[in-house]
Amino acid sequence: MAANSSPRGPILSIKPFLKWAGGKRWLVDRPEFKIPQYSGKYIEPFVGGGAVFFSHAPTQGIISDANSRLIDTYIAIKNDWRAVVANLEEHQKLHSKDYYYEMRSSKFEELHLRASQFLYLNRACWNGLYRENLRGEFNVPIGTKSKIVMDDDNFEYVSKVLQKTQILNEDFSVAISHATEGDLIFVDPPYTVAHNFNGFIKYNQNIFSWNDQIRLRDCLVDAKQRGARIMLTNASHDSIRELYSQLSSPIEITRASVIAGSSKNRVKTSELLYVV
Repeated sequence: MAANSSPRGPILSIKPFLKWAGGKRWLVDRPEFKIPQYSGKYIEPFVGGGAVFFSHAPTQGIISDANSRLIDTYIAIKNDWRAVVANLEEHQKLHSKDYYYEMRSSKFEELHLRASQFLYLNRACWNGLYRENLRGEFNVPIGTKSKIVMDDDNFEYVSKVLQKTQILNEDFSVAISHATEGDLIFVDPPYTVAHNFNGFIKYNQNIFSWNDQIRLRDCLVDAKQRGARIMLTNASHDSIRELYSQLSSPIEITRASVIAGSSKNRVKTSELLYVV
């Protein structure tokens, strides 16, 4: 493959099949966001809903996340998307308030059943939020949507995109450690700052601490020295600008916040985009 090319296959880009807090569906169509040229593999250590991964559809890559249930779902779709979809269609037929809470408390052994349960809960819960209680149990209440199987679902293509992708359930440092010269790392961590300034950032502090931000910065500096290219999104805050000043100067992108449950409570917010 020629240097300075961005390796993509014949598969068309597709939308993510999950709704994920902090997801980047809004970013991929913005003019400020352009995948830089690279010649190696694509690496995403906080894949979440995979908006950037699926829009780019790389022919070789590594995706990773610390959420084991999320990663199980990716693996199940990669291995046998038909079994996942068949069970998801059963969830659609049986969907109701009582059924939702029954499924929320249920446990399954088979991978495709766990995956379809995860998809069902993601699509039926409030605002696509993923949250666990202290016992590690998913505890988001039911949402208002009743449609579980979407007209534009295309799990066959999702599976094809995943075929040449290594899927990890690891700390971000493991995925980044695989980066070598010519690779591209897209990094979209949970947003935390040195001084919390809103509830969402404070909530994320329990998931991804400021010390984690420092670890991430150090991993990315090392990867840059190994010759990898980096795209990083993060909160627009002075502490973040200072922390990542070794990488480059960021672009600030303004958008409407989607965290609030009601659209009238959503305000403009800014995020930082680094391209190294």
